[in-house]
Amino acid sequence: MFTTVIVPRVSETDGVGHINNTTIPVWFEAGREGIFKIFTPDLSFKHWKMVIIHMEVDYVSQIYYGSEVTVYTGVERIGNTSLTICEEIHQNGRLCAKGKSVYVNFNFATQKPEPIPDEIREKLNEHIWRPQER
Repeated sequence: MFTTVIVPRVSETDGVGHINNTTIPVWFEAGREGIFKIFTPDLSFKHWKMVIIHMEVDYVSQIYYGSEVTVYTGVERIGNTSLTICEEIHQNGRLCAKGKSVYVNFNFATQKPEPIPDEIREKLNEHIWRPQER
């Protein structure tokens, strides 16, 4: 599991005083950087191998400006060409949002998915996590 700390910005606050719902997917993406580095260590778009094909978010509790949040990111499942990522955002010890995303190992030259290589699969296995296990 990866842990990412984010300091909410005042610009992410909406008219009702909490962090806007459109910010949460951006924070989840920031939490995936460790997984991105497993597939593309230099994070170069020239060598990029991942495309997102599904994302879901459950908004559990409001998040407010003025207190940092922690994004927890782990691998739930590794398939042949895809992986499912579990994500949670906590603020002040409280679960505020949870989500899942599915990425495919993608060859941009052929425009087709490719099997996840064994060496990447081994590294992903180090980050297997299901939220109830945290």
